[in-house]
Amino acid sequence: MTSDNPLNDRLDDDDYPAYTMGRAAEMLGATPAFLRAIGEARLITPLRSEGGHRRYSRYQLRIAARARELVDKGTPIEAACRIVILEDQLEEAQRINAEYRRAATESAGRAGSDSA
Repeated sequence: MTSDNPLNDRLDDDDYPAYTMGRAAEMLGATPAFLRAIGEARLITPLRSEGGHRRYSRYQLRIAARARELVDKGTPIEAACRIVILEDQLEEAQRINAEYRRAATESAGRAGSDSA
């Protein structure tokens, strides 16, 4: 699993599709130039198929769609990419925090029942 592909989408499995640049742009209602721009802004790095063709995972398309929403509202692409990256990091931090709190609560519950 990589940061560019946290869902671990695989290029060789129909259950985990990765889309060509043209298809990804079409699904986003954007142009390939938009995908290139968010790549240059280092928001997403396309996966590569065995033939070296760019492919985009479902996760990358969700990230690109969020950036496109911001750009459509007038946010410059560089700023939109930074916002999306920070939102993604915040979401991950909140998930980790929730897991930590859940584990701590379960651990405290087990410790309390052991002493009874």
